[in-house]
Amino acid sequence: MSILIDETSKVLVQGFTGDKATFHAREMIAYGTNIVGGVTPGKGGATHLDRPVFNTVKEAVRETGATTSIIFVPAAFCADSIMEAADAGIRFIVTITDGIPAQDMMMVKRYLFRFPKDRRSTLVGPNCAGVISPGKAMLGIMPGHIYMRGKVGLVTRSGTLGYEAASQMKDLGIGITTSVGIGGDPINGSSFLDHLKLFEQDPETEAVFIIGEIGGPQEAEAALFAKENMTKPVIGYVAGLTAPKGRRMGHAGAIISAFGDTAAEKAEMMRSAGLTVAPSAAELGSTVKAALANHRPRTTVAR
Repeated sequence: MSILIDETSKVLVQGFTGDKATFHAREMIAYGTNIVGGVTPGKGGATHLDRPVFNTVKEAVRETGATTSIIFVPAAFCADSIMEAADAGIRFIVTITDGIPAQDMMMVKRYLFRFPKDRRSTLVGPNCAGVISPGKAMLGIMPGHIYMRGKVGLVTRSGTLGYEAASQMKDLGIGITTSVGIGGDPINGSSFLDHLKLFEQDPETEAVFIIGEIGGPQEAEAALFAKENMTKPVIGYVAGLTAPKGRRMGHAGAIISAFGDTAAEKAEMMRSAGLTVAPSAAELGSTVKAALANHRPRTTVAR
């Protein structure tokens, strides 16, 4: 099985008629994703890519039964689009948009937590590549052909390093159950830890690969969770070994500000927690292969 999406997921595209959404929606449809319509305020009633366009997410959900949404709305309006989707009952939301103000994301996070757990939306992103379950559905901007169906779950802050890992693993005959790009912003919708829990529960996933970056505590939290709760091998990699302290490196979240924020410190935390750590970006696939070959199943997990 897949986590988060599969071929049965009914998907809406918010910002559907924009040029970027159009390009990527066409790619997702060609991959086999079940896109049932889109939302562009003011263009309701039209048809785009042979799918209906609606003015609001509520109207789209009512007419199509959609449970999933991908957002290509400009940054200034994106927080409203996420909250509109959650309010309409969309259970899984992927936000591709980059440049959303941190204060807007704080508002979004507070809004989502107002819902009870059984009705709370899962948010991936913003500033992410999206989610793909190879051979089943693609919800994002990744090149689908580099992903092969298999037994490894992938969670990454970096979209391009996620692509590199998928490509290297495919070349070695190692496939992926689901790849999740959580995004590189300092405030994102879900974390490594959230998806490690889902992969631990997925019977098809036999190992999990997490790709982190400098800045923030997420990788350390994930390593500690893996040590105490994961029965499956967890492989890690942290980009930014040569990044100097106090300097932003690309992503808004990639800034070293405290102990434990550097790539070397995070990698050491991963090793201390028992994770296998890839030594370089050129050895992502080979490290996963070795970890799978050397894994001995754990029969008990500390709680």
